This record gives sequence, structure tokens and C-alpha cells, in this order.
Amino acid sequence: MVIAAPASGHGKTTVATGLLAAFARRGVPVAPFKVGPDYIDPGYHALAAGRPGRNLDPVMVGEHLIGPLFAHGAQGAELAIVEGVMGLYDGRTGAGETGSTAQVAALLQAPVILVVDAAAQGRSIAAVVHGFRSFGTVRLAGVILNRVGSDRHEQILRDACEEVGTPVLGALRRADAVAAPSRHLGLVPAAERRAEALASVDALATLVAASVDLDAVAAVARSAPPLAAEPWTPQEAEPVAGRPVVALAGGPAFSFAYAETAELLAGAGAEVVIVDPLRDESLPDGARALVVGGGFPEVFAAELSANEPLRTSVRELAAAGHPIAAECAGLLWLCRTLDGAPMCGVLDAEAAMTPTLTLGYRDAVALSDSPLAPAGTRVTGHEFHRTTVHPRSGVLLSPASGAAWAWRGADPEGFASAGVHASYLHLHWAGQRGFASRLVRTAAG
Repeated sequence: MVIAAPASGHGKTTVATGLLAAFARRGVPVAPFKVGPDYIDPGYHALAAGRPGRNLDPVMVGEHLIGPLFAHGAQGAELAIVEGVMGLYDGRTGAGETGSTAQVAALLQAPVILVVDAAAQGRSIAAVVHGFRSFGTVRLAGVILNRVGSDRHEQILRDACEEVGTPVLGALRRADAVAAPSRHLGLVPAAERRAEALASVDALATLVAASVDLDAVAAVARSAPPLAAEPWTPQEAEPVAGRPVVALAGGPAFSFAYAETAELLAGAGAEVVIVDPLRDESLPDGARALVVGGGFPEVFAAELSANEPLRTSVRELAAAGHPIAAECAGLLWLCRTLDGAPMCGVLDAEAAMTPTLTLGYRDAVALSDSPLAPAGTRVTGHEFHRTTVHPRSGVLLSPASGAAWAWRGADPEGFASAGVHASYLHLHWAGQRGFASRLVRTAAG
């Protein structure tokens, strides 16, 4: 089933995470998913479900992979819960329903439960629910009310929903114990506050179990028809021999990573070893490549800078010509400095925080050959940051370095060479099958 809402801020993450935790507490194996490019919500989903939170993004991977990726992530589960993005029908700007929760629900033929923030509403909620049920083709199977003020308020809301023939499956009161703190790019990731996050998830399980008819919710999920999709597989037909060691950055500073990235690297023949730049003082023994995803290095700049042994190890890996692929936070870490604090120095560039939010999908083309992709490769990625890098691209650094990507309306961006690919663009490697195998082949060579 899909958990959706009229707009952002209605409580989708609260309800989805609470449902996952409540069913897991009952002993039901649950599989969590998130629509769109979000990395933070799946971290909370993973804590609740005890298995990786995964993303379903038709813009990044193509609609043809939504069913197979869902089937892959749902293997071994009895219940799959998909948290939507923004409002139910909000998708990529200018592209109609593309990338929306409604599109993913339609591709999965999944029933939708609408979460509505009812704090300032009474009978008017009927018009909201009726409108969302009438617009589009998804099946709205019920409503969960959020931030209900009192028993009387709840009865008014239930009566209104009954007028338009939509069952209310639960009603949540305001609960400070389940709130998660936010900062410049949204919720603080669970990896940065694991103990507190676990306590919040546990409180959510209790709240949702007491406030939502879990049996009715399970019945909604069971009403979904069988999905005719073969599970996606990360295994390559001919993986690289020798199992080269590929270090994959993780930990609180680099918590933005799709689960499929590590699976694809392993499927291409690599031995994937997680390295935490806040704790580990060297790359894994025998490391032949490094992959660094997104996160919040600006929050941990002092700690990352203080880990001089690891910074030196990364710099030596690059100097030896071994491949490095980095995106967004990884790009900042590879720079010479971040807000004045010394970083790895692989790139002769400086990074800094900025008040400006850069956000959106990008249809990009690779301008230079790199360990990740040959020149001319076309991708759709996503930008999400409040930082800048100067210079913006590698074309100004040396004849051996070039820009990673170009897209309409912006100057070339990122850094690409025979050994390094670093860019602000977040990519979902399941949508670009050759990236992992190319990097592993380069590492083995």
C-alpha cells in the first residue's frame, strides 16, 4: 500500500514509519519504500522495519524498473509500505504526474491511504478527501487523520469522511515524543542520532498501534492485485574476477546512499567494505577504489578535517590512479577545503556553505570519460544542497581534468578524469546499469 497526503507536512513520514514499526513489533516482516530521491526518510524506515529502506523514483530509473525494484526490495516480506513524496499528484515540475506518488501507485496497482493534517479543519475535510478521491485514477482506500485535537474534533472529522464514503482508518493526536529535529535540508538523518531515533521510532510504534486500526490497514494492503514483475537483480552475468576491494563511505557524515549501489558493486564482482570517515583512519586493506555518496560533511567538517590519516590515504589512492566516484557530499570531501577546514585535497577546489538551496532533477550528459561513465552518457540525476564549489568544474584545473556533466541552463559542472568522477549530481545506479561494472573493471585493471 501507498501512504500519501494532500501536500508535504501532513505527516506521511510519521504514519509510514509508525506503521512499519507497529507491524514489525507484531512480528510481521515489512518492506519499506520511499517515492522519489529522498535519502533521509528511508533511514527512519530502516530502523522501523529492520531492513533497508529503498527508493522508487521513476524519474531517476525509468518507470519500467519500478515494479522490478519493488519486487526485489519486497522479497521475504509479508507487507510492503510505500511512503509518497510531496502531495499525491505532485511530480517533476512541468512533467505532469511523472515522478509523483500517484504514478508509482498506479505502476504498482497499489491502494492509497491518505494522511491528512486535520489540526485546523472540521467538516471541510470531506471536500479535501472527496477531491483527492475523484481526481486521477488511483484507488483511495481510506484516510488516517493526523494532529487531531480532541475526541469531539475526531468525531466531527469521522462524520465528515463518512459523508463522502471514505473510511477513517486511524486518528493520531499530537505527540512531541515522536518528533524528529530538522535543519537546513530537512530532518536530521537517523544515522546522526541513532539512539534518539530508535526511541522516536519505538514511540511511533506505540502511538500508531493505539491510534490506527492495523487490521483494517492490513486488509487494504491485501486488496492489492498480484504484481506481474520479475524482481530486479544486481548480479552481472560475468562479474569481474579477483574481487577487487571497493571502499564505500558510510557513517553519519555520508549517510545518503541507495541500497542498490552496494548491491550492484558486489554483483559486478567487488568486495564492498564500508569505511566511516569519522572513525576509520585508513581505507580498507587492498582498497582499489572508493565510492562516496551524499550526506552532511559540512556538519562534521571539523571531525573530517581532524582525520588526517584517512585524508592522506584517500589522496594517495587518487595519486596511484585508482578510481574514485563521489557525489555531492563526496565532492565536498574531495576538495582542498570545506568552509576553510582542510579536506582530502584530491581536487584543487574549495567548498563552502551558502544560503541558497539548489534543488531539482537534471537531465545531464557526461562531458568527459571517467571511471563512472564514458563521455556522451546521458543520465537523469538530482541536485540537493546548500553549498558551492569553486571552481565549478574541472575544465579550469588542468588538461587532464574535465567537467563531469552538462545540462540545459547551467555551466558545465563537476570534475572528471581518468581516475576521478566527482559531481553534485546524485544518481541511482540501478537506472545506469553499467556504472558499477565500469568502476569495478577499472579497479581490477
